[in-house]
Amino acid sequence: MYDTLLRHPFMSSTGRSATQARDLIDAMAAVEIALANEQETLGILPDGAADGIAHVLRAHAFDLESMAQETVLGGNAAIPFVKQAKAALPDELKGHFHRGATSQDILDTALMLLLKPRLEACLTHLKCSREAGCVLMRTHARTPMVGRTLMQQALPITFGVKVAQWAENLAQAERRLKGVAETGLYLQFGGAVGVHSGLDAQGLEVMDRVAARLGLASPLLPWHTNRQPIQALAGAIDAVAVGVEKVALDVSLLTQSEVAEVSEPAVPGAGGSSSMPHKRNPVICARLRAAARQIHGQVATLSHAGAQPLERGLGEWHAEWAPMLDAVLLMEGALESLVVLWEGLEVHPETMRHNLALSGGAIMAEPAARFLADALGADAAQRIAKEAAETSRRERRDYADVLLADEEVARQVDAQRLRACVDPGLYIGSSPWQVQRVLDALEVM
Repeated sequence: MYDTLLRHPFMSSTGRSATQARDLIDAMAAVEIALANEQETLGILPDGAADGIAHVLRAHAFDLESMAQETVLGGNAAIPFVKQAKAALPDELKGHFHRGATSQDILDTALMLLLKPRLEACLTHLKCSREAGCVLMRTHARTPMVGRTLMQQALPITFGVKVAQWAENLAQAERRLKGVAETGLYLQFGGAVGVHSGLDAQGLEVMDRVAARLGLASPLLPWHTNRQPIQALAGAIDAVAVGVEKVALDVSLLTQSEVAEVSEPAVPGAGGSSSMPHKRNPVICARLRAAARQIHGQVATLSHAGAQPLERGLGEWHAEWAPMLDAVLLMEGALESLVVLWEGLEVHPETMRHNLALSGGAIMAEPAARFLADALGADAAQRIAKEAAETSRRERRDYADVLLADEEVARQVDAQRLRACVDPGLYIGSSPWQVQRVLDALEVM
């Protein structure tokens, strides 16, 4: 129940189904088979040994219950895996199995094999979100809305530039994740103390060849207690989580009843309340933020486990496994939901216009003061713009009308030019050009 109802809703179901106990066993078997093949090629094992090992490992029915119990005793799943595999091998192959390897070599590498397709799936979701974001940017490059600072109305921006900020935030994280997925998933192979004991000079060659066979990067050195590869992965995952959470936070604020500038996609049965039938809750944003918060916690655990003692960790390495997998599955689940959100986001330009006028246009006091300064002087312009803003807010009157009610302003300033100056829809700064700048960058990723 704990997993099904409380934990899994925030994770990718596709990812979960591909990272079960059986998948870990298959990955460990793939590592052992690759190791045997490359050692046979180099003459370390006799001809035919690799095929014999592969045949047994692929056909053997591993006892998962026994493996789970022995994992508690041995400290990691590779130890009972090797024990069961060796017991299944004929006597003539037992001595050739797991040659020069240690349990951490097998488990670290197997985890990299499990993570690789999950990270590739996450990159696909990021690409889909990026493409959906580009559509929103083009559509709303000049759709004016109020910008908000410290949770209060500030000056106008466009919705397109808001999306551009979200998209570029995520694009930076995507580049980091892509770098790790393409070049930072390393084979682990060093033997008991990380110096290829018993293989000597051939140890490094075996390491490089097995990495190439498995489609993983080959490290400069074994990384049993140098956990920078894990830290790089964790940092990239956390960066994605931050980008996702920023989108979810902003969208959820914009969906508030009193703001109502956007709505989540209308999905039958989603967003309802158990006690208030009228509500349409931003449940996608809730899922995204919940997943991101959990990822931050998992990454903190990985960071705390990063410095490991001597040549093999004592508890720190063991503490990495679940948080690392959970963080990736949470990221994959969040990115699946992000695609749904961006592709179906409902944008309400008319409400954005309405909200721009809530203060009577008083948010335009700053450009008004600059405009009036040429005719009235800086001090008088600042005073009139500020007083008119307060009157506009208090009396709910149009800001331009309040300004033009001032005799000095009416006498010395062109009314049409003043109205254009304080039109929020025309005071959007570099918003459209920022949107195009981001579009140009994202469309070549």
